[in-house]
Amino acid sequence: MGRYRAPLIPGSQFITPAGCARLRAELTELWHNERPRVTQAVQDAAAQGDRSENAEYLYGKRRLREIDHRVRFLRQRLDGMTVVDQPPSDVRRVFFGAWVTLERDDGEEVRYRIVGPDETDAVANCISMDSPLGRALLGKSLDAQVPVVLPTGSTTFTVVAIEYAAATR
Repeated sequence: MGRYRAPLIPGSQFITPAGCARLRAELTELWHNERPRVTQAVQDAAAQGDRSENAEYLYGKRRLREIDHRVRFLRQRLDGMTVVDQPPSDVRRVFFGAWVTLERDDGEEVRYRIVGPDETDAVANCISMDSPLGRALLGKSLDAQVPVVLPTGSTTFTVVAIEYAAATR
């Protein structure tokens, strides 16, 4: 009897063109380059004899399972994605793909881009539309007060600027 695992809540199905290209490049790299290389290494290790004590064989098989799992995930994820490559009709409100400049209670300004869950990148200030802050910002307009409960505590942001121009990442 297997152990119960609660079903995963699927993330939003939106992605930017750059994010889609990154996922497709990862899929291509795994399927066409890494998997054949690891498969050959497993075959070579299997040819050495006793597989039960052959670390190269065991680790190679484990890596193949990881690659196959990731490939399966990427294929399913990419099949259901909607690539958003146009700004919304109302560019005065926060929607997917927007660069939003916020002012905190203490006067500090921060800038985030609202992206899909597959593109979240703290270094590039890209936050998921499914995150608490991302959900709170969606649909807001300039000068809107946005109260958010973050892991560090409650705070209120003011929307200072909204841009849909192709900003560099």
